[in-house]
Amino acid sequence: MPSRHDSSANRLDDAARAGWLYYVAGNTQEEIASKLGISRQSAQRLVSLSVSEGLIKVRLDHPIGRCMDLATRLKSRYALDLVEVVPSDPDNPSTTLGVAEAGAAEIEKWLKSAEPIVMAIGTGRTLKAAIEQLTPMECPHHKVVSLTGNIAPDGSAAFYNVIFNVADTVKARSFPMPLPVIASSPRERELLHAQPMIRETLALSERADVTFIGVGDLGPQAPLFLDGFIDEAELKALQKAGAVGEICGWAYDAEGRLIDGLTNDRVASAPLPSRERSLVVAIAIGEKKVPGIRAALNRRLVNGLITNEATAEGLLA
Repeated sequence: MPSRHDSSANRLDDAARAGWLYYVAGNTQEEIASKLGISRQSAQRLVSLSVSEGLIKVRLDHPIGRCMDLATRLKSRYALDLVEVVPSDPDNPSTTLGVAEAGAAEIEKWLKSAEPIVMAIGTGRTLKAAIEQLTPMECPHHKVVSLTGNIAPDGSAAFYNVIFNVADTVKARSFPMPLPVIASSPRERELLHAQPMIRETLALSERADVTFIGVGDLGPQAPLFLDGFIDEAELKALQKAGAVGEICGWAYDAEGRLIDGLTNDRVASAPLPSRERSLVVAIAIGEKKVPGIRAALNRRLVNGLITNEATAEGLLA
């Protein structure tokens, strides 16, 4: 009578044969059953056993497989609730293609909810690119609120403020923030925030179920500087104070801590909604943004990230 050990070894032998026939030779489970003289159900169990026992190791030889691995590692390292990584274009690392579509898909998923939601929106080039990929839909039961002011220093509409783009595409109720991105003084910000209409918009942003924001770097080509929201002296002061990134105008250091004073005393944007009871997703790419994104992840300024392969590798380096 064969020993239990022999029976177990024979079963692993059969599992190895079934695994090889299925994953390497490309046989169907019906073909495996015929070749091994067993039932289809037994063939299925043996194929599953070959994987669970580690006899078969599956490697996905496709760029998406690499992206899924990077997303898993990012989610684990930074304790994120959502991570999406798309392939990078090695010939054009700054392109928003792929990331914009992934961002739009996530935004649309929320907008398709039958239950009313409050969606908060920040600003930024990559976020704007994602909004432009949205499919037109009718969402009158949702509310979309801007976290940032929509007035540029010269009085014009801020180019990368996307609240009106969202409202026009998805027909949701929109709540813009009719303020400058950065007020001229702390006192001016205080007076602006005291206006009843602004108080209501700020209160609505606090109740956001999901938030989508961009991340700006604070290097020599900082968006806040290039778009005229801060001058060169203010940029250098932020850099001297250790600022590495900004979200909705709020500047923070390499630890993700908001910079004391300076332009943060005048930022008219709403604070980021709670990450404990809602999802705050950064849609951001680029080597120069890696320090700012990393700081935001470490400090849990955001708990979701949509990015590309190159940026993900930088964050894991």
